[in-house]
Amino acid sequence: MSRAELADFLRRRREALRPDQMPATAVHPPGRRARRTPGLRREEVAALAGVSTSYYERLEQARAPHPSPQVLAALAGALRLTAAERDYLARLAGQAPRGIDADGPPVSADIRQLLDRLGPIPAYLADERQDIVAWNSAAAALITDFGLLSAEERNTVRLSIRLGGTLCRAPAGAEAEFARQSAAQLRAASARYPADRVLGESVNEFAAHSPDFAASWRNHDVRPIPTLRKRLRHPKLGELDLDCQTLLLPGTDVRLVIYTAEPGSPSAAALDRLGTRSA
Repeated sequence: MSRAELADFLRRRREALRPDQMPATAVHPPGRRARRTPGLRREEVAALAGVSTSYYERLEQARAPHPSPQVLAALAGALRLTAAERDYLARLAGQAPRGIDADGPPVSADIRQLLDRLGPIPAYLADERQDIVAWNSAAAALITDFGLLSAEERNTVRLSIRLGGTLCRAPAGAEAEFARQSAAQLRAASARYPADRVLGESVNEFAAHSPDFAASWRNHDVRPIPTLRKRLRHPKLGELDLDCQTLLLPGTDVRLVIYTAEPGSPSAAALDRLGTRSA
């Protein structure tokens, strides 16, 4: 169990809760004692979870014994955690099974064929470290020629934060949201692979170069990846309004990332032209 990480996560989620969000019977009256910190008090969370205040305090001080699945479930309910946050909490406490080996087998031939059969739809595969492990020609034409990059450079976060050498850039200000989402994905991955040295080194690198990444990492943000509407600027196609969708391939830790456009839109026509050229 990562006691320090678990303690920090519990404290941050407790401080994120507002007393006015909770039932009146769950929090102490305002006049009882002035609130010195944001969010709920430790004794209030302990009461909501049905555990002793001293035990919960030891959890936040990284001194408590291993919490049981029942205690974790009670804490998750008291802190109003999302499904992704519940899974993350369980992994911090060592209650969830380990995921697929980060150094597992390479991408199978049928998955690579899937990329090629997507035709003009730009798509690539990324692993838990956000390393791009396979891509189709349309993705190379839209973003950058991944084949010309070293294996270390073929990382979605490093391309965005460090290199900035992609053909397709988001408008000014949009990079912050990407950095926050990347931190959330890598935060969840770190709970699955706590001993992954390469992953840890990458996180340190990204946090040192992106304040937005570092802030999201410190906050233990483990949001699931939504479908994103992105406005991208391509040097030959101009501005494109694209939907970026991320799909987890069953039985693996590999994610399929695809870019599509609304049918009949100028962006869809531009993607078709891009796909024709790349083919």
